[in-house]
Amino acid sequence: MASIKCRNVTFTNIQAILFDKNGTLEDSEVYLRSLGQRVARIIDAQIPGIGEPLLMAFGINGDSLDPAGLIAVASRRETEVAAAAYIAETGRGWFESLAIARLALDDAEKYIGNTPSPLFVGSLDVLKSLWEAGLKLGILSAATTSEVHDFIKHHQLSDYMHMFMGVDEGPSKPDPVLFLKACKSLEVEPGVTLMVGDSVGDMQMARNAKAAGCIGVTWIGKPDNVQGADVVINQLDEIQILTS
Repeated sequence: MASIKCRNVTFTNIQAILFDKNGTLEDSEVYLRSLGQRVARIIDAQIPGIGEPLLMAFGINGDSLDPAGLIAVASRRETEVAAAAYIAETGRGWFESLAIARLALDDAEKYIGNTPSPLFVGSLDVLKSLWEAGLKLGILSAATTSEVHDFIKHHQLSDYMHMFMGVDEGPSKPDPVLFLKACKSLEVEPGVTLMVGDSVGDMQMARNAKAAGCIGVTWIGKPDNVQGADVVINQLDEIQILTS
């Protein structure tokens, strides 16, 4: 067990910490913005006029990406369904709309490539220090499990991560079942596990699972994106281990 301090908040008797990936450990803004723009262009080429509404739904405005927007926080399946809903509004059948959205995402991912984005500066040092303190660490992401695996492999995090979990089928954030499942995999109780994430969904999920606490990280200084957090930090090195 360890005591973790973030600013003026201290969490005691902590055994494990779960991290979100996109926007928390991984600086994925450029990739996600490029992905959303490419998807919108592909679909707009088939259904003219749908590109701009899709970009707005994705949370993309020019060169900026809303960290609380669809493309930033939703699972792959949720993104497909949302895009398909816009397509269906044009009179296409639902199954055809889903197929168009799915193929657009597939094509966009192939075009952009699947090399993981860089870690936020200092993230690796924080993970190392927490691991050395004996804490169990895991990644709980709305990305697909294969994407999380590639991220861990690319950044050589397997020595520090005791588990990782993405969303393929079934529930996504903020469903607490994901947090409970991750805790079971780590063989810890939710009440001794912290959640670190950059979205309201991360906070709601952990709170509903009765986690030990929720740490919201906003690298761009927008605390509204992590409403429900017990404490809001601007970078991961604000997570400190208290020694007796």
